[in-house]
Amino acid sequence: MSMQPSDRVPFSAIIDRPPLKLPGDARIILWSIVNLEVWDIGKPMARQVIPAPTGQVLLPDVPNWSWHEYGMRVGVWRFFKLYQRLGIRPTLSINARVVDDYTRVAEEARASGWEFMGHSWEQGPIHKEPDQRAMIFRSMDRLEKFTGKRPVGWLGPGLTQTFETPELLVEAGVKYIGDWVYDDEPTTIKTDRGPLVTLPYTVELNDIPMMIVQHHESDYLLKRAIDQFDRLYEEGGERAKVMSLAIHAYISGQPHRIKYLEKFYEYVASKPGVLHWNGEQMLEWYQGQGGGK
Repeated sequence: MSMQPSDRVPFSAIIDRPPLKLPGDARIILWSIVNLEVWDIGKPMARQVIPAPTGQVLLPDVPNWSWHEYGMRVGVWRFFKLYQRLGIRPTLSINARVVDDYTRVAEEARASGWEFMGHSWEQGPIHKEPDQRAMIFRSMDRLEKFTGKRPVGWLGPGLTQTFETPELLVEAGVKYIGDWVYDDEPTTIKTDRGPLVTLPYTVELNDIPMMIVQHHESDYLLKRAIDQFDRLYEEGGERAKVMSLAIHAYISGQPHRIKYLEKFYEYVASKPGVLHWNGEQMLEWYQGQGGGK
């Protein structure tokens, strides 16, 4: 049976809940999410950095496909270097097909200890999948075979879901999702197959809407990220907060943008009480606080 969001979780004002607590004197979790995608050259591209001439869609869309390909060839290696230097192991939101099409990249993420989070088979909206259940299981099975561990997290491409998606994800072994961007804290939603935790992913601190949709200058990511961090850090003195940052190799991995991502992490490093956790670590912490039931 399809459930509306209001059927899955009652409305809850954050001030009416008992505050969550982090270990020690920590105030905030910074959840870094790297997104890696496969854009099939035989299909319309997931998004465009350059419009089609005279507005006529062209297939194959070589310029926009090449823009995405740059992220795999060049941009993501700037991410690997940054996170290795910082000792941070981010969450990797990954189309399972990346394992086959860009094995060198997937192997580097695995060797670096990044958390693999399911992100469909290839980039495309879930509601256009002819067999959503089969796609989810295919994706989870492939990532499990590659990493030796079944992922516990999932993010829909473009955060897309249908009303049936939560049940299918739980059936496939998913424990948390990032598609419900409605809170600063983890929450639990109901499915017919058991509870599913939502973690605070972001559409605001995400380089797709910020840079490609809203067309901000490269340094705007630094300004917005610091403003977000400062307020949540302040509020974290009373109750634990989660700040997520979502980046894509073909966007934030560009030479004219990477230094602003680096500067943000430099700023965060100057503040005590910050935990750089991945999704699985947050899930375990939230469950330890009594959530996820």
